[in-house]
Amino acid sequence: MVKHKKLAQWIDEMAAMVTPDSTHICDGSQKEYDDMIRITVKEGLATELNKQKLPNCYLFRSDPSDVARVENRTYIASKTKEQAGPTNNWIDPDELKKTMKGLYKGCMKGRTMYVIPFSMGPVGSPISKIGVEITDSPYVVANMHIMTRVGTKVLEVLGETGEFIPCMHSVGKPLEKGETDGGKWPCAPLDKKYISHFPEERTIWSYGSGYGGNALLGKKCLALRIATVMARDEGWLAEHMLILGITNPKGEKKYIAGAFPSACGKTNLAMLIPTVPGWKVETVGDDIAWMKFGKDGRLYAINPEAGFFGVAPGTSMQSNPNAMKAMNRNTIFTNVALTGDKDVWWEGIGYDAPGKVIDWNGNEWEQGKSDKPAAHPNARFTAPAKQCPAVDPAWEDPAGVPISAFLFGGRRPSTVPLVHQSFSWNHGVFLGSIVGSEVTAAALDVKAGTVRRDPFAMLPFCGYHMGDYFKHWINIGSKTSSDKLPKIFYVNWFRKTADGKWLWPGYGENSRVLKWVFERCNGEGKAVETEIGFMPTVDAIDRTGLSDVSEQDMKELLTVDRKGWLAEIDLIKQHYANFGDHLPSELKAELEALEKRLK
Repeated sequence: MVKHKKLAQWIDEMAAMVTPDSTHICDGSQKEYDDMIRITVKEGLATELNKQKLPNCYLFRSDPSDVARVENRTYIASKTKEQAGPTNNWIDPDELKKTMKGLYKGCMKGRTMYVIPFSMGPVGSPISKIGVEITDSPYVVANMHIMTRVGTKVLEVLGETGEFIPCMHSVGKPLEKGETDGGKWPCAPLDKKYISHFPEERTIWSYGSGYGGNALLGKKCLALRIATVMARDEGWLAEHMLILGITNPKGEKKYIAGAFPSACGKTNLAMLIPTVPGWKVETVGDDIAWMKFGKDGRLYAINPEAGFFGVAPGTSMQSNPNAMKAMNRNTIFTNVALTGDKDVWWEGIGYDAPGKVIDWNGNEWEQGKSDKPAAHPNARFTAPAKQCPAVDPAWEDPAGVPISAFLFGGRRPSTVPLVHQSFSWNHGVFLGSIVGSEVTAAALDVKAGTVRRDPFAMLPFCGYHMGDYFKHWINIGSKTSSDKLPKIFYVNWFRKTADGKWLWPGYGENSRVLKWVFERCNGEGKAVETEIGFMPTVDAIDRTGLSDVSEQDMKELLTVDRKGWLAEIDLIKQHYANFGDHLPSELKAELEALEKRLK
């Protein structure tokens, strides 16, 4: 079945190291998916959910030590520490391989080794890349079926000499003869977990975790950490961005990509239902965008994923009806609560728990009687993107969709206005480089009001020195004429009044800001030039039918807080100091120009 010599050799080499009982090459069929689910149900790792309410849906509960990405166990093992930069954990690649080979030795004993050929992006698209993940987890195989394009058709495109990214994964729990997992989620202890990236080799090795981005190696590991390095070397962009299509009442359509740190409503924005009459928003992707220049000099984007791996808590018919409808069938739920009639429940679902439920730890739980949540805060749903009612007709177009605008934003109760537009490409890169969210008093390790920077929302995901990443963005701006580059905007849905009330209602009302962005891309949309960028005039954002936001609120949302921005300048200087001589001179110049304008 595997005609690719290098791939066949790698599979043999890995099998010799991990010594599985058997090997299975994945074909991507429905039968294969069903087999994986059947294995996990039989093992007691999965529960079939209510067939009437949630057909073909299953619930998994992970080990309490294995519930999220483990950033302190995630490594960028570039040849030198300098190349990894100050924002990544670095270990010498030779040393790391030695350690991990020791762990991998015999680690699949008693298990099947699954070989998953997968395509990130539509199979055969010039923007797509092929990976091959080896794993001993049927849970991973099933999730990869939803999140990527898996199977025989990928091997056909790979042919005998195509490029692929080898992704090695094991849960790190070998089984003795006759031993089973006994219904317990298999993983290794925290100090034995490793999620390792070898950027020069374009290789990923993961050990000890069976959860999310630590185990579904197409996701953050390939689509961002390795892809950022490939994008830098090949002249394209691999970004932690949603992609949406927005159509005005005349039927004109534009595509917008946006980067937001976690808990800033990225998935909600990607699947937004507009409140402005006659406007329509459709989803291309909710998490990752790969962009290359087309023949016409514009940037074209694909969503390299085929599914949504979304955070369940807080998702409801109020906050994101399209996500709720996308996960009502053929979905894998992990670490949510189970109701008496085999339905799912989580905090923020929009209604109270129906009596006693079983929490994510498998214990009885009653609302109001426990101080712990029923669903883990990072509980997830894995749902096919094609099930989203708002999925864009071009979401799988191999050519990608042309991007007209980039949005950046974070949670900022003060200082940053509702929306402003950059003066130029480099000024836009400057805005992306200073993205951050204000930390609340709940985060005990820092002072409330401190801004936690997450440049381009890429802090945990950039596979090389972040200062060089900023420079790559600046270089992208010189590859085409400025009129063909996307326009860059900074948004902030999270402004508050002095007494702590939200100034902007958010959710569907964010379509009003998107409308202004659309108009600006069309050379329309009223704006004034301010010290920080182009800002809408008070009447430029359509408030028809919006009673919650007064003229006064609008003024507050769209003023330049000069004092706040001067304090911000000092914070940006501290942030930039982290990048040393890798900080591009263009960004220093943008910061100096901003300070000058404010003073």
